[in-house]
Amino acid sequence: MSNPWGPAPQGPQRQGPSPRTVAWIIAGVALVVVLVRTHHINTFEILLICALIPSVILHEVSHGAMALVFGDDTAKRAGRLTLNPIPHIDPFGTIILPVILALSGLGVIGWAKPVPVNVSRLRHPRNEGVAVSLIGPAVNIALVLIFGFVYGYMVPMQDKIYTNFTSVLPGPVWAQYIFVLGYINILLAVFNLIPLPPLDGSAVLERLLPASALPGYYRIRPFTMFVPLIIVVLDPSALQHLFVPVIDRYSRIVS
Repeated sequence: MSNPWGPAPQGPQRQGPSPRTVAWIIAGVALVVVLVRTHHINTFEILLICALIPSVILHEVSHGAMALVFGDDTAKRAGRLTLNPIPHIDPFGTIILPVILALSGLGVIGWAKPVPVNVSRLRHPRNEGVAVSLIGPAVNIALVLIFGFVYGYMVPMQDKIYTNFTSVLPGPVWAQYIFVLGYINILLAVFNLIPLPPLDGSAVLERLLPASALPGYYRIRPFTMFVPLIIVVLDPSALQHLFVPVIDRYSRIVS
């Protein structure tokens, strides 16, 4: 997701994770181990969490990499153009929320710590800002195509599995994981294209607004960042209207 708070501050950036983040990571891993050993989460949910983490990291790194192409090196200076998961982990979005959703049976979704982007440093901020935002979902879509191809054409027919979005039938774990990698990237792409701040789709809405309306939009934008989460909490089935048709088609195509 793009940074909802506007330009990142200048000056020295923290190059490593804070002790609090490390503590949350250790606690999250310990919690997952306990839940696995006590059979509170199943194989499918474990695979979802394992697929979510690298997928959201690639999503966020792509934002910073695209910004660097257009002239903003804020993410690079902050040490965020790395595939090392530690600097990207958001304690709530990467650990707590996915585990809670897995336990509730609502599926798994989450996010990494937003990569800092200073839009004002882009050569053409309004146009290139849209590209920086949309590259994240584009990367997720590319991953769907890659893993869908691998699963559809390289996994033997007898090893393919069927999913009902909460569990998988017995089969090789490696084949299940390839399927789930495509599955989770569809969720990330569709969710982030919703045109509500701070989701990436809001960049299109922002670009369509006339310049005279932008000051007012920027004033209310920080207060709208919780709207997608509130929608999910109040009506968990709301997103199913977006997710299920796409996931169902993905399942039919690759299977």
